Amino acid sequence: MIGGTHRADTERVTPVSERRFGEWIAVRRHDDGHVAELVLDRPKAMNAVSTEMGRLIGEATAALAADRDVRVVVLTSTHERAFCVGADLKERNSFTDADLVRQRPHARACYTGVLELPMPTIAAVHGFALGGGYELALSCDVIVADRTAVVGLPEVSVGVIPGGGGTQLLPRRVGAARAAELIFSARRVEAPEAKELGLIDQLVDEGQDRTEALALASRMARNSPVGLRAAKRALRLGHGLDLRAGLEVEDSAWRSVAFSGDRAEGVAAFNEKRPPNWPGE
Repeated sequence: MIGGTHRADTERVTPVSERRFGEWIAVRRHDDGHVAELVLDRPKAMNAVSTEMGRLIGEATAALAADRDVRVVVLTSTHERAFCVGADLKERNSFTDADLVRQRPHARACYTGVLELPMPTIAAVHGFALGGGYELALSCDVIVADRTAVVGLPEVSVGVIPGGGGTQLLPRRVGAARAAELIFSARRVEAPEAKELGLIDQLVDEGQDRTEALALASRMARNSPVGLRAAKRALRLGHGLDLRAGLEVEDSAWRSVAFSGDRAEGVAAFNEKRPPNWPGE
């Protein structure tokens, strides 16, 4: 059993294996290894992202990005009342300016590591997901949250700005004006309003965020790993482009899968009325 305080649903979804990255990060494998659960496990600090924890997240995401067996990643937390409360402000309280400069590359690698994972990613959120914690969730493709979730980017209330992608990712979700209101006011948004505003994607019963996120990941992982990665690439690279440029991005992604083994297997399995056995190439 990982860490300190656990979610009620933690043991109801049994991993097939687990790998630790230092003290605070684990990667669990499910569905024959096709679903990877990236676990935030620093319960004594409510998963506050210290320099070391950020480094470990970067290390874990680099390993996941290179693993061709992984089709979907789910980001979870072991803490009962928090997904992640953001940057470790207790650590930063002792920082000199030079310390903060030295930390920045590790912080960026942490958030971009999640953002740039080549396979679909799902955040399973409960309790507090604030500042950098919400930015980790925003770095995922889909956010599943339970009714205890409280999200927000309150950085301006402590004299900084969202620096883990929040100023760029939030307006892409909810529009520039809504993002400005939320960031400038530093307000925390509870789950029902967060769902209404588009800050989260799925709202589930209390204690079910991990279970539902892993179930969604399992459904995604039945599909072609080549197709999943190409679709994500097209979605990410095409976002914000004009239509003509976006269609060129889509065409490039289509060409990368059209002549793949997965495409041949998918068509054959459909015609033979059987489940596909994806070669993943």
